[in-house]
Amino acid sequence: MDDLELAASLVRAAGTLAAQMRAGGQMDLDAEHKTSISDIVTAADHAAEALVVERLRALRPDDSIVGEEGAEHVGTSGRTWVIDPVDGTWNFFHGLDWWCSAIALTGPDDVILGAIHHPAGDATYAGGPGLPATRNGVPIPPLVDRPTESVGATTYLHPTSLGGEVASAFFRAAAQVATLRFLGSGSMDATAVAQGTIGVSFQHSVPDWDRLPGEAILRSLGGERVCVEAGGVTWNVMGLPTPVRDVAAALPG
Repeated sequence: MDDLELAASLVRAAGTLAAQMRAGGQMDLDAEHKTSISDIVTAADHAAEALVVERLRALRPDDSIVGEEGAEHVGTSGRTWVIDPVDGTWNFFHGLDWWCSAIALTGPDDVILGAIHHPAGDATYAGGPGLPATRNGVPIPPLVDRPTESVGATTYLHPTSLGGEVASAFFRAAAQVATLRFLGSGSMDATAVAQGTIGVSFQHSVPDWDRLPGEAILRSLGGERVCVEAGGVTWNVMGLPTPVRDVAAALPG
């Protein structure tokens, strides 16, 4: 099994396990807060991450592993698997279907590939720079660039950041697009861009596990990703080339 096939099989297995646990009811999820009341972790997050780690340790023993829920293994290959067992845990816990399991593989200098499984849609996305992007094994057409003012953007701004320089940067960027959607899962947002329903995603302080799986797939389709410093934080902007350029230019003012 090659790396892309392995990544797709891992996220499908993790997503399926998490969905089964959710179907068992909230008592099976044991949610706990992490950094805030909206940042939670469940037993399903831990179980799905453990499943992926176990399989990677067996199949790619020389690779490093980093998981959102604390998994860590230092390998010797120079490659690292970055795991997000349940991306969109708030949605997952509260019964919304915009959540997924995601993974990325990185090399010394760049992301190699990413995979995302959306259990509610029974859809598995995979791809990476220089690799074909697929949905359930079927090639996804390349992205078609569009004017920024005609596209929707997915984003997030925590209520505690609604004032000050961060909010100013946010509103400058938001003014560039047709509409905003706060959907709650960075990797799922990337699949919306991949399918042409959303044009750009922007958010600040995005960890690797929320960024890399979607970035890998979008770049395989002709999408772009940039980092921008604005308001004292780092913004991740990815999607169609023109909206990425315009949003990135607006953030610093």
